Amino acid sequence: MSATADHAEERTNPAARLGFQPGQVVQEIGYDDDVDQELREAIESAVEGELMDEDYEDVADAVVLWFRDDDGDLTDALVDATTYIEEGGSILLLTPKTGRDGYVEASDISEASTTAGLTASKSVSVGKDWSGSRLATPKAAKSKR
Repeated sequence: MSATADHAEERTNPAARLGFQPGQVVQEIGYDDDVDQELREAIESAVEGELMDEDYEDVADAVVLWFRDDDGDLTDALVDATTYIEEGGSILLLTPKTGRDGYVEASDISEASTTAGLTASKSVSVGKDWSGSRLATPKAAKSKR
């Protein structure tokens, strides 16, 4: 593949834009029948493997967290998700877009992320129904300096 094609894939593939890399172990939390299957497939393609489910018992490089407003406490969900990832890993928080069932206010995401000790590093539209926020653990946030 040419360099131009690589850049084109980054623009069109949300998984590539979000920094997923081949060989990464990615754990998925909050899967339900409303998730974006195309995004899941794009992440699996980017990491060249399957997403691990909530029962995965080892550490992961990243966590994909599908979260809806009625799923409980977002801060608790984020704190729990950090226990599954390597130091310096990231969490891709996926929430329904404005106007969709389960929409989560941006201020709630910001507050929960800060309380959980995470830093928002990137937000992106990842489909017609979902928005994504890439959240970094403190080690990952410091290494960017």
